[in-house]
Amino acid sequence: MPGQFEPLPGGGAAVALDDVEISIIRSLAVQLLELIGPGPAEDASDDPLAELFAEGPSEPPSDPVLRRLFPDAYGDPEGAPQAQEAEEQRAHSAEFRRYTENDLRAGKRDNALAVVRTLDALSSASAGEDGAVLKLSPQESQQWLRALNDLRLAIGSRLEIADEDDTDLLYRLPDEDPRKPMVMAYLWLGGLQESLVATLMS
Repeated sequence: MPGQFEPLPGGGAAVALDDVEISIIRSLAVQLLELIGPGPAEDASDDPLAELFAEGPSEPPSDPVLRRLFPDAYGDPEGAPQAQEAEEQRAHSAEFRRYTENDLRAGKRDNALAVVRTLDALSSASAGEDGAVLKLSPQESQQWLRALNDLRLAIGSRLEIADEDDTDLLYRLPDEDPRKPMVMAYLWLGGLQESLVATLMS
């Protein structure tokens, strides 16, 4: 089971993680939470409909990682063949973003928090031991799957990975390359994600 998710009876998944692996995943999830940012402040009127009708941003984030996590819904306007089409794409994307980004951020925040909380519970339960077996419910498994995807998107953006050819180049990086630790994390998380997908589909 080391490094590979396996199915649990009744649904869910389990994986053996050592202390270093637990620390790495938790640290990355916390960094993702910091990047996504806090949720919108609660409305002072305590109106239950306030959050439902709260508008989000209309412009794409300036941070390239956030742009990867929250892309324009109607493609890249810069790639549009005509100026009018590009302007229409920007307008449609802005409208879509205004009404969906807050919910998307909340969902990604919840998934990353689920990772942190399950790892914290695992660490508490296995205090004094070198690692433990993480057991996830079906719902937690789905949250982990989405969080692992977000973590890989974030790291991939920092590494400027655009397609599969870029991934192939990562395997050939020399050990002294400063990007090597991030590359190793990216590839390792990819293996975890693939094994979790296979487990949930079995």
